[in-house]
Amino acid sequence: MYDYKNNEAIEKVLIDSETIENRVKEIARDIDRDFADKRLVMVGILKGSFIFFGDLVRNLTIPAEIEFMKVSSYGSGTVSFGEIKVSLDIGREDLSECDLLVVEDIIDSGKTLSKLVPHLAKRARSVKTCTLLDKPERREVDFSTDYCGFTIPDEFVVGYGLDYDEKYRTLPDVCILSPKVYL
Repeated sequence: MYDYKNNEAIEKVLIDSETIENRVKEIARDIDRDFADKRLVMVGILKGSFIFFGDLVRNLTIPAEIEFMKVSSYGSGTVSFGEIKVSLDIGREDLSECDLLVVEDIIDSGKTLSKLVPHLAKRARSVKTCTLLDKPERREVDFSTDYCGFTIPDEFVVGYGLDYDEKYRTLPDVCILSPKVYL
């Protein structure tokens, strides 16, 4: 177990690694069932989803192809205009026979995935989404995910791939970041 006692940046552990591990296994079983007769292509959204994505695909029992994308909503500062910028796209052109599962670390405003899903749906047979964390209180557009690990309160979280200023991704748990770090 990671010792947070001397880490002033962490306010508290929100979801511990054992709880995450168990939930990831449950989601993998659901994906196995739902995609058993499909050509599954897992699409990890970088960087935040990489740990969740890796754990999720290792728990699958069905065949799955792997792709990555780097996508962001862009604007000035912290303002998202709801447009997407794709800086790394899926490495293949023909997805017409593929069933995509887009794996994200967290959904808050919903703007990025609400734009990305229709973009990918033009290229693939089907598109579903999976997220480790969902913050419905922050939703600015009508978007819901197909697979969700945990619904969380409107807190700034880090760990298990999520970062603040490229820090704290390697923490084994999902933790609430102390406001004194980012305010």
